[in-house]
Amino acid sequence: MTAVTERSTDTTTKGRPALPSLTGARWWASFAVFVLHALVFLPVYPFQKSPLFRTIHQVVPMQFGAAGVTFFFVLSGFIIYWSFRPNSSVPRFYWRRVLKIYPTHLLAALAYIGIVGVPLSRLVVWLPDLALVHNWVPKWSTVGGLNVPTWSLCSELLFYLSFPLAMPVVRRIRGDRLVWVIVGLLVLILAMHTAFYLWVPGPKAVANTFAPRLVPGDVSPLFELHSSPAWFAQPNIPVAPSYWLSYNFPVTRLPEFFLGVLAARMVAEGRWRNTRLTPPLLTLALAYAATWVVPPNYKMSALVLAPMTAVVATMAARDLAGIRGVNASARMVWLGNTSFAFYLVQFPVMALITRFGIGGRQFGFLGWIGWATLSLLVSVGCAAIVYHCLDAPLMSRFSGRRRRRTPAAVEAGQEVAPADPADSARTEPATVPPTPQHLADTGSVSRA
Repeated sequence: MTAVTERSTDTTTKGRPALPSLTGARWWASFAVFVLHALVFLPVYPFQKSPLFRTIHQVVPMQFGAAGVTFFFVLSGFIIYWSFRPNSSVPRFYWRRVLKIYPTHLLAALAYIGIVGVPLSRLVVWLPDLALVHNWVPKWSTVGGLNVPTWSLCSELLFYLSFPLAMPVVRRIRGDRLVWVIVGLLVLILAMHTAFYLWVPGPKAVANTFAPRLVPGDVSPLFELHSSPAWFAQPNIPVAPSYWLSYNFPVTRLPEFFLGVLAARMVAEGRWRNTRLTPPLLTLALAYAATWVVPPNYKMSALVLAPMTAVVATMAARDLAGIRGVNASARMVWLGNTSFAFYLVQFPVMALITRFGIGGRQFGFLGWIGWATLSLLVSVGCAAIVYHCLDAPLMSRFSGRRRRRTPAAVEAGQEVAPADPADSARTEPATVPPTPQHLADTGSVSRA
């Protein structure tokens, strides 16, 4: 009989090796979100009203960007567990989470407020967003009231709040039952979405009908609708309940985070041994293709969660095995480290480019390509500045993370920071590849 000891679940006491491939993969998830946003939030007229746009948007529908968000939710759970030390102070854990999220969020929000002229007298359109509580109310006046991508941060905050509270339960799960708990979470998620589909009002068709909200005329407006004065003036903008429950509601997305937590335990204990990335990627592609034939509430995350979790676990296992692919390259790791800021600044950048470049003019497909490329370059540049000048210095100075020196770092004259749970989806390149003894330490089990 095999039983996991306390030591097998309490594996962070020595610190685990970094996972650079997961850091690099963050960029691709952020880029998927950007591509969708560039289609929806860059009001390039008359291109957005053309048959070509509708064809492109059928190929790159809402669930394309939603898959990137699903990756982040699973990855957050994985990295939080991977980095968390069981004897850590819970208040310190929460402080690091606040320090990681809020400064970059507030900077991007304030920039957006200045760019589009948000009416500060209407607290409902900006105060809930600044506090990151806006996604708990099913109204677009709050869900999409300010910097639209911040809706996912409401869910992230719930994840971080629940993690220390749930850790005793997570650690008590027998190792040989982890797979069954993961299967149970997947069944629970499908059951929730089925209940939303059957009993909650909302869209029921299977077509990919998501599209930007358009205004009359063939001249590009100065503001995309979510940034326009008319949007901010509306007293109440209801959202379809089933859509909100299945996509935006933080409690609904919580199981996705714990899928990542349980997958991290499996990898840490040596229970996930697959290092072949092709099978989970192929399964993910097939699951994503299936989103074309299911109702909207299944499109966003439910169908892709199982293969997405497998992809995350496999990439981590490859890092531990010393298999270095393109995502572990220094350039991809750098892009991954800036991806949180990139995710938050892209919508304000698009609003800026729309107001001072696109608005009042007409463009076709090539014009959209040009403005989307400019938005990408400016967003990457702004994200790099925010990461290097705000995010990284704040985390280094105020998170309370102590630095350690490894033998290799001492020889090279460098210091290496231990994995930081305050940065849920950021890892640093490993200074030294993990040794077999380290893997044995982090995956130890006792046999009785």
